[in-house]
Amino acid sequence: MSGFGEYKRPPPPPGPLEYGGVKLVNDAEHPFIAPGEGDIRGPCPALNTLANHGYISRNGIESPSNIVRGAMEGFNMNNDLSKFTCYAAFMVNGNLITDLVSIGEKSPKTGPDPKEQPMATIGGLNTHNVFEGDSSMTRADFYDGGDVESFNETLFQGFLEYSNRFGGGRYNLTAAGQYRLKRIQDGVQHNPTFTIVAPRLFSAYSEAVNPINMWVDGRQDDGQLRLDHARSFFENARYPDDFHRAARPMSADNEAVVHAIHPIEPGANIAGVNTYTVDRNAPRLDDKCGIFEYHVNHTLRTLYPNPTGNLLDAIRANIHYFYTAMEARGCTEIFPYGRFEDGESNNYYAPPDYPEVELPELGTLPFPPVELPTYSDPLVDVGPGATTA
Repeated sequence: MSGFGEYKRPPPPPGPLEYGGVKLVNDAEHPFIAPGEGDIRGPCPALNTLANHGYISRNGIESPSNIVRGAMEGFNMNNDLSKFTCYAAFMVNGNLITDLVSIGEKSPKTGPDPKEQPMATIGGLNTHNVFEGDSSMTRADFYDGGDVESFNETLFQGFLEYSNRFGGGRYNLTAAGQYRLKRIQDGVQHNPTFTIVAPRLFSAYSEAVNPINMWVDGRQDDGQLRLDHARSFFENARYPDDFHRAARPMSADNEAVVHAIHPIEPGANIAGVNTYTVDRNAPRLDDKCGIFEYHVNHTLRTLYPNPTGNLLDAIRANIHYFYTAMEARGCTEIFPYGRFEDGESNNYYAPPDYPEVELPELGTLPFPPVELPTYSDPLVDVGPGATTA
């Protein structure tokens, strides 16, 4: 740990904001500064925006507790969603000993990799298929060249098209439901390695609604995202001028509305394109407790099968912090690495005794292709002598 000091148990995440209302966030204390040489940016335009405005470290290396605080201050993301999203990503992409994570590519600034844990890449948020995943709205799939970080103008044009067709020139829940289906279908039909199971299933639908919940100016507060503002965030990672954060602490619970438009079961292509198979062992989107348990017992345990010492202590602490995001939902705290307080194990899925599961049968795409209606904008199409119904 040369250069990083002695190990200290990571601090807990902060609680809710004292003031959770509308607030100017593009202010003099948080000016936009484009990333400089050596600064890291990643696949999440919201985190990139927070870094460019100084709500989290501008170099792109940060602790999870500070990211939670930055998401609340900069976007008015509610405390539980901030903790859930941050710790779900941090535990599988960050350095648990130094309590640091890169919001993009792997970096030595987060500290040395743990010994004897070869699956733990500590690769930053760019790492594919542990939290970042397929079917992003404005970033390409990893399969398409490996660049999951860069803004993709072609995909953004699709975002604009669907916002115009289904949202009347704004990005809203209706447009989100249609475009989320479109991006999943793109993956199924063109990406032989396409997969969308926990935690990506959650983050994909959270990604679909967060722009509606947190990028609409709080003084507007109508769930209708302006498309020029969408470009400012997605492409430039920059607050629009005079931008005020959301009017209240925002969750992502309206993802259920988006999911209901075209319900998708978790699964993957298992034998090339158009072989999407439902994974009956993976939790569904509405099973947040199941997503929490799956992420800890499957994803995390795959990366850290046998931690000891300070690493084990840090893992226990972070699982507990992750759980605090789920407590209000009535989820049960689990201790696959032993209890956070005293180290006493309750042998929950203790290695190597994972439960046996049956492999899913080859299935078909569980949804029909979307038929795009003809889009008509009355502000454009209605001319002299025309009438509207």
